[in-house]
Amino acid sequence: MNYLAHAHLSFHDSGVLVGNMISDHVKGKKKFDYPNPIQQGITLHRIIDTYTDGHPATNEAKEFFRPHYRLYSGAFVDVIYDHFLALDEEEFPGSRLFDFSQEVYAGLSDYKQWLPERFGAMLPSMIMHNWLYNYRTMGGIEKSLQGVAYRAAYIHESHTAFLLFEKHYQPLRECYRQFWADAKPYTWKQYEAIKDTFSAR
Repeated sequence: MNYLAHAHLSFHDSGVLVGNMISDHVKGKKKFDYPNPIQQGITLHRIIDTYTDGHPATNEAKEFFRPHYRLYSGAFVDVIYDHFLALDEEEFPGSRLFDFSQEVYAGLSDYKQWLPERFGAMLPSMIMHNWLYNYRTMGGIEKSLQGVAYRAAYIHESHTAFLLFEKHYQPLRECYRQFWADAKPYTWKQYEAIKDTFSAR
């Protein structure tokens, strides 16, 4: 999953939020350089990613992109899941998504000294353009897909991915629904287990 889902699945726990958001920039045992709450978030992020990659609905969603993008199909699906989450009225009714996005940015800003250099450099743009909120728009998703292509070593365009997203919008939304129904309760259980493990140390 992408930034919005990882933020939402931090369950309003500020330290876990930071770890969950920066985990892709923290390799291997580097996580032990961080305070325990951030370590918990990094651990949770890695569990979420493994679960997402192996879920049957995710595998189904990847098939729409695999012929063109092969191993990068999962990265595009991660972004698309955030689009459907952003539009999910059960998770973000009314103006809740906008309010949530501001809470996340404030939480990350409170931990600036712990943000990896690349993430810290990216955060002002995330805030200025309100990435988390704009996942709900087609324009926001198009830019996010472009970001996947920009960061990838072996793909050089995302326009095809956006066209595939538009073409298969409804079946991709159904993949999200099937995935999210399992992922949220699973992640809550993992969150509780991580908290128990760290408190027992």
